[in-house]
Amino acid sequence: MRKTKLKYVMFLLALICQLNLFGQRVSFELPKDTADTWQVSLITCGPGVEVYNQFGHSAIRMRNDKLGIDAIYNYGIFNFDTPNFSLKFTLGETDYQLGIQGYRDFVEWYAYCNRDVWEQVINLMLDEKNTLIDLLNENYKPQNRVYRYNFFYDNCATRPRDLIEKCLQGRLQYTEDMNALDTGKTFRSVVHEFTANNAWSQFGIDLLLGSEADKPISKRATMFIPSYLKDYFETASIAPQGKALVLQLNQPVVIPTAAKERHDTPLTPFRCTLFLFIVTTILTIYGIRKRKSFWKFDLVLFLSAGIAGCSLAFVSLFSEHPAVSPNYLLLLFQPLHLLLLPWFIRKVKKQERSLYLVVLTIELVLFIFIWAVIPQKFPLAVLPLALCLLVRSASNWLLSQPHKI
Repeated sequence: MRKTKLKYVMFLLALICQLNLFGQRVSFELPKDTADTWQVSLITCGPGVEVYNQFGHSAIRMRNDKLGIDAIYNYGIFNFDTPNFSLKFTLGETDYQLGIQGYRDFVEWYAYCNRDVWEQVINLMLDEKNTLIDLLNENYKPQNRVYRYNFFYDNCATRPRDLIEKCLQGRLQYTEDMNALDTGKTFRSVVHEFTANNAWSQFGIDLLLGSEADKPISKRATMFIPSYLKDYFETASIAPQGKALVLQLNQPVVIPTAAKERHDTPLTPFRCTLFLFIVTTILTIYGIRKRKSFWKFDLVLFLSAGIAGCSLAFVSLFSEHPAVSPNYLLLLFQPLHLLLLPWFIRKVKKQERSLYLVVLTIELVLFIFIWAVIPQKFPLAVLPLALCLLVRSASNWLLSQPHKI
């Protein structure tokens, strides 16, 4: 029911994109003003519970009480009903767009979703505000408002940051070296910060992210997360006067801590895969003692691993996401499991030695042995899966021996 509501809301937001704050057509433009009556703010929203909003959100607020305008410029609009949406999202071909919403409606929706909202009033001069107005008007033109979304490099947080930096023409100064790589952070570690209470979401993202996600990143790169952008803006200044970038910090929506608590399911990926490994081990020991192959179990296990391998290979080869390739999980979840399945399962049924399973046994031993030095962080839940494949591959070799085990 909740997903249905969210889908309906996203449809309404996409519809709002086609109209401006006051019901006029898409030709709406923010007017410039010589009296410096505009107030510019960076809006930061807390994390949600869905996969696509658990990292928070950013937007720009343009307020002019004299003109009766209070608008949110939102670069996070997308449409679930886009043809082949899931496939396009997987391939990194998702198009987001800039939409305009009323501030009050925007804030009320986030309050309804139990998500905090912060407002940082930005300290811009009149000419800088007019530059921002020109940029927003240009971005909102029908031919410009749609952009190719990139989670790490071009999203709802990086776009407002880049616009504000452009208005200041290189005079925005952060208190730290934003390009240094000694942060101790990677894209994967930052993602983990915001998926700590959603083990299955974190597991799924970890499977898709390749070794590129484990390279050190700069503080500037972490600003793809709205809360990081908010924190770095809070201490930034504007040269040459050294005046603070943020004039005022407000929090129009304050959600009590208890209302934001999220309890993860006790059936975590690691517990589930560990249970599978225990079942696999018990079944294998019984099968070796009774000289039974349990080929149907192998069929399901290697079929699942093969499908996973084909999916990872497809994403690694064809996705535009910058951090999904190379993915060393393909050493474990291989498309060959699926392609060669009929041949080695026939060998398993007859308790004959399968050359593929012999090679796979050696490979899996090496994979587990060098686990710690592979330049990619694997979720711990992968280890029991690797052991399952290893145990079943080795059982074929044992059962194919002519003497009694």
